[in-house]
Amino acid sequence: MVEAIKSGVVHHVTITVTDVERSVAFYSEILGFQKIADFGPRAIMHNGHVLVALTPPPDPSQAIANDRFNENRVGLDHVSFAVESREELERAAEFLDAQGVERGEITDLAPFGIYIMAFRDPDNVQLELTAPHAAE
Repeated sequence: MVEAIKSGVVHHVTITVTDVERSVAFYSEILGFQKIADFGPRAIMHNGHVLVALTPPPDPSQAIANDRFNENRVGLDHVSFAVESREELERAAEFLDAQGVERGEITDLAPFGIYIMAFRDPDNVQLELTAPHAAE
């Protein structure tokens, strides 16, 4: 019998965007990612834990004019980044508010032992911050 693949943590996420430079600014200024390289038309960014590649549509002739991300299509629903605590989520909420970035409320997902807060990038990709409940 063949065994299942033994995968590890997420290495990178590639997100198709409408304006790479606008997205670089957002991921840098809002989420603290640093641009580490250009790879053709892509910007490769890192936050010390995960790589994010921001790329224009691979085939511009198939790109949908004025397209916006929609998690109701097949594919990505959202990307969640970990933060250390609920207090860090509260600080992030204040920061997003100050930056004019719309966000959801901090929600307690008690069955999973986490708090979450959602917001969106310039192309409407849903991003989320996730914090563990405090150890008791």
